[in-house]
Amino acid sequence: MKILMVFDFDHTVVDANSDTWVVRCLPDKTLPGSVENSYRKGYWTEYMGRVMNYIGEQKVSPDRVRSVMETIPFTAGMTDLLTFIAENKSVIDCIVISDSNTLFIEWILHAAGLQAAVDKVFTNPAKLNELGHIEVQCYHSHDCNRCPVNLCKKKVLELYLSEQSDVGVEYEQIFYAGDGGNDLCPTSRLRGRDVVMPRKGYTLEKLLAKLEGQEGNFPLRAKNIAWSSGTDILRELKASMQS
Repeated sequence: MKILMVFDFDHTVVDANSDTWVVRCLPDKTLPGSVENSYRKGYWTEYMGRVMNYIGEQKVSPDRVRSVMETIPFTAGMTDLLTFIAENKSVIDCIVISDSNTLFIEWILHAAGLQAAVDKVFTNPAKLNELGHIEVQCYHSHDCNRCPVNLCKKKVLELYLSEQSDVGVEYEQIFYAGDGGNDLCPTSRLRGRDVVMPRKGYTLEKLLAKLEGQEGNFPLRAKNIAWSSGTDILRELKASMQS
């Protein structure tokens, strides 16, 4: 029986939004209004496709994009937490479920030497197209009305747990660390012995606080422990391993 550590990425593993950080690779570090104002609520990935297309049209090379992405800061205590996870793979599996994209997450983890901590990354696929521009696609389609059109994190988590179960891997405990509104849906999949860890002062913490004491159609059974640094999560993880 293992522990599963699930992370969101932006404002959780890293202390910024990787999708807005990428704009720093442009010569004047800003997007034109025609691109910036084209976002429609719930269609972020479609918007990021236009952002990356604009970056490509400005002749910014993928290597330049990568070097800028590698400067994104990790949230305090996260590198220690991920190093601990990498050193304890016999008992901890670790996945990332994120609305960023495969290239950004791979580049950032690799630059920090932390890719060994993460067993699987579930995020929007990104690749270089025939023009050498970075192209981002939606992760999947789903019928959940709580989540953005391209990604329901609960669906991803359920599928992962089911696939793991099929090969004989069951989890004694699941820890879910996130910050945003799209991290609420997967918390309904957690059991009483699991732990949801919302980042202090961010959307997920506020949404969970609203749910507490409400009899509604959103089942929250997991223990709720807020965090402000990776050190807080590491403390809970170590306590669980020792119990």
